[in-house]
Amino acid sequence: MNGKLRTGIFAAASLGIVGLMALMAWGLSNQSPVTGMSGFTRVQEIAPDFNLGLYGGDELTLSDLAGRPVVINFWASWCGPCREEALGLERTWRTYRDDGVVFVGVDIQDAEEDALEYLAEFNVTYPNGADLDGKITVDYGVVGLPVTFFVSKGGIVERRWVGAIPESQVVTWVRSLIAGEIPAGEREGADPERFRELR
Repeated sequence: MNGKLRTGIFAAASLGIVGLMALMAWGLSNQSPVTGMSGFTRVQEIAPDFNLGLYGGDELTLSDLAGRPVVINFWASWCGPCREEALGLERTWRTYRDDGVVFVGVDIQDAEEDALEYLAEFNVTYPNGADLDGKITVDYGVVGLPVTFFVSKGGIVERRWVGAIPESQVVTWVRSLIAGEIPAGEREGADPERFRELR
């Protein structure tokens, strides 16, 4: 093999490697973090209907709540950030439930005994149940916990928060939905430090 051919092959190989590395770097830089992905397809869309078997034996159907604002919180007892937001969600529910808002907790990838202990520990009184087959989780695009969706009286997911949500944010968005208004500001919020990917 002569020197020119060898140099040409080396140059072509080098360009190929550099091109591949550039492509990989571009792909990695354009990936959305998992917190950005959890439920992002639902914002500004109609909230998928579901039937949720509640702890205690009743059943809740989302479409039966039409005309009322709904806060849907996905959680699990093993999720540390879920524990951080539990009291704030419960306090907001107790404050505004007489104004027509409904809170719904969707427990996923959890043992019933652990879930019931969690609900008792935080004295959670709004409806909660287990997504046993994972259908609700899939329909809402949830890939980590906690995730909270704020649904308008018209059934549209107006806001989404990924990670433990501050109580003040829950209150702000709930007040807007009760008033029949679209909450001001960003449509989505996230706290990546207070978020856990599903196992």
